[in-house]
Amino acid sequence: MHREPMMRSPIFKLQRMIFVTACKPQRIHQWTTLQSSATEARTMATEIKSSLKDAFGKYADFLNNLNEKRERVVKASRDITINSKKVIFQVHRISKFNKEEVLEKAEKDLAVVTNQYVSRLVKELQGSDFWKLRRAYSPGVQEYVEAATLCKFCKTGTLLNLDEMNAILLPLSDPSQEPLQINALDYLLGLADLTGELMRLAIGRISDGEIEYAEKICKFIQEIHRELTLVVPLMDDSHDMKIKMEVMLQSVMKIENACFSVHVRGSEYIPMLGSSDQSYSLMGMPDMDL
Repeated sequence: MHREPMMRSPIFKLQRMIFVTACKPQRIHQWTTLQSSATEARTMATEIKSSLKDAFGKYADFLNNLNEKRERVVKASRDITINSKKVIFQVHRISKFNKEEVLEKAEKDLAVVTNQYVSRLVKELQGSDFWKLRRAYSPGVQEYVEAATLCKFCKTGTLLNLDEMNAILLPLSDPSQEPLQINALDYLLGLADLTGELMRLAIGRISDGEIEYAEKICKFIQEIHRELTLVVPLMDDSHDMKIKMEVMLQSVMKIENACFSVHVRGSEYIPMLGSSDQSYSLMGMPDMDL
């Protein structure tokens, strides 16, 4: 009963107007602050989104370029593999009658592989981290090592070492950039494959009667196998090498068995192998008139 007249009084209305007027700027300021904060948040979110988009765009371009480069490196590696195999096939045509001719042709083919196909790989990998793409070009390098070492052994009877191989590749690189160098693992993997080709070569030489040359190959492979047997257990990434060591052991055993058979049964085989004497038949026994 007493409050109603007071609420209707002019003094109360005046006080209320003063209170509302005093509170309104504060509310407006709070609303303006909230609106400004929301605008800043939206602007910041837009900037972050734009920066992330730019960053991921750069990453996408980098990965696309890397994948394209990997494909080119794989193609170059395949070309090296194919043409290195041609060099190996050429060497297997060797005999005691055409050795110089066959090796000369093989060396020319190997030079073409080096100057045309390996040089393309070197140019593709210049200035990049080789280890990132090693899996892409490793098969071609291994085959190239196999072909080069096979030619060197057939010509001189010695092994083409890693330093000599890298010296061959050095002129192919731009002097202003880091040159492509064959790493030790790829060299050893190629060397392991070499023993298989030497085993085939030795069997072929035995069939042509070149027993001493086959024995020379046998001793050479035995030495390689003995040295690698000591090295492989100390290697970090030796899974592929361990597999090839098993194949290498089989090649060594095949050559040893072939040379052993010739020595034990030499009286039967030697007249037949490479002999121009027509008095010997297929089994090394003289023909008999019946």
